Amino acid sequence: MGVRLMVVDDHRLLAEALASALKLRGHRVLAAAAPTSGAAELVVSRAPEVCLFGTAAPAEPGTFDPIVRIRRERPQVAVVVLGPVPSPRGIAAAFAAGAAGYVRHDERMEGVERAMAKARAGEAVVAPQLLQGAFAELLHPTAAPDDEGQRLLRMLTPREVEVLVRVAEGEDTRLIAAGMRIAPSTARTHVQRVLMKLGVGSRLEAAALAARTGLLAHAGLLDG
Repeated sequence: MGVRLMVVDDHRLLAEALASALKLRGHRVLAAAAPTSGAAELVVSRAPEVCLFGTAAPAEPGTFDPIVRIRRERPQVAVVVLGPVPSPRGIAAAFAAGAAGYVRHDERMEGVERAMAKARAGEAVVAPQLLQGAFAELLHPTAAPDDEGQRLLRMLTPREVEVLVRVAEGEDTRLIAAGMRIAPSTARTHVQRVLMKLGVGSRLEAAALAARTGLLAHAGLLDG
């Protein structure tokens, strides 16, 4: 039996593509919408069984505020977050806001469907390794942002810090290579290493993490 659902994502094309795929698999999609900031009002008015809530930045403050409202005004709606591999703080924030599950956005369609069915049945949906990280964060929370910035800074080489600064300023691989007088392939390798060390999946997430933790300010490379 199909699920009556809504799909919201900050990227409209992603929301519509997922909605179309789920329709073809027999689910009743009430709406596909963007951005997620307007999701609460739409979900409250349509009252689906499940809301798939896509986000690219699960650790950003306020990301899950719409879920708080949905759960307050439509507690029968099960919200399943679709996102990148989050920091423990990100997944903890999703469940604290009232989400019924967290599924990686590169999950196969069958996995998304299983998550929807379990959430509709009142079960929590999360991969064991993600849940383990979230509990570890709750039991042993990281220190203040300043301390977190210093910790992250110690993980990077001076060259990688320079790359992160350029990423935060919006430079693409070509500009990074030109500015640092290195080959584009080398610049690309540096960027991937920075993303891996910071535990993020995109340049945007790396820039957001650097800003949130004060990492670059600790490095003394920004003028404010």
